[in-house]
Amino acid sequence: MLVGRSHECDNPDWVRQLPACSEPAFDVSVSSGAIDAEVRRRIGAGEELYRVHGDLVRELRPDLVIAQSHCEVCAVTPGDIGRSGACFPTLALSASSIEGIFDSIRQVASRLMLDDRAELVIARERERLRTVSREATGSPAPHVVVLEWTDPLFAMGNWGPELVEIANGELTIGNKGEYSAPISAARLIAADPEFLIVAPCGFNLERALREQAVLERSPWWRGLRAVREGKVAFADGNLFFNRSGMTISRTAEIVAEILHGVTFGAPARREQWRWIGDVA
Repeated sequence: MLVGRSHECDNPDWVRQLPACSEPAFDVSVSSGAIDAEVRRRIGAGEELYRVHGDLVRELRPDLVIAQSHCEVCAVTPGDIGRSGACFPTLALSASSIEGIFDSIRQVASRLMLDDRAELVIARERERLRTVSREATGSPAPHVVVLEWTDPLFAMGNWGPELVEIANGELTIGNKGEYSAPISAARLIAADPEFLIVAPCGFNLERALREQAVLERSPWWRGLRAVREGKVAFADGNLFFNRSGMTISRTAEIVAEILHGVTFGAPARREQWRWIGDVA
């Protein structure tokens, strides 16, 4: 049923075989600080962040185009589609919580007339999350901060705090259902978490690992408890921590593995996240 994808869609692996119908409107291989500056400039100037290949979409003739309206920075929006001239029925999803993600699944299923399948999918994911909660409880909940950007620092929000809670962690910065927000170094220093997870928005694991050098340039970095004790984890933010979709259960499993050492199937360490010591 799926005939095209966005440039970021890569899960499950087979979707990579489909034509990519979008691309970033600027070079995203530059530093995290440069990306942030260009995003802010483009938003201020009313310029696009993504380009939708309208000709390709029209060639594919979809019955439905799915976009998101939650965040104009994170992924293709209905506005991006409109500018491309690809005038097809569009479903814009917006989720800031786990329940919101499940509701998005229902919305997609409803438009595809697959409502029963949606409930089966949601029930399966709820059970996975309950399993994480059962396996991760029994030991004290450590204090943790999750960074979704490094220059400037952004603390995780939206559905992320719920996943940390399910994995028996206590998030010291960030609120359920609220947007990820910039924080000062002073606030991170004051929180001084036992664990620090670095999962920048849109960065895969390899790209996230490069942010260690960015953080190490800060004079306060080595004074953090998590750094001194080697409890800093770099993770695949693009696939797991920044997507309001079908990888959130795996995200909760990854967080539980980082905080408590419990695994669910094959260990995620090294493939989906790494300790700061693993990086070297």
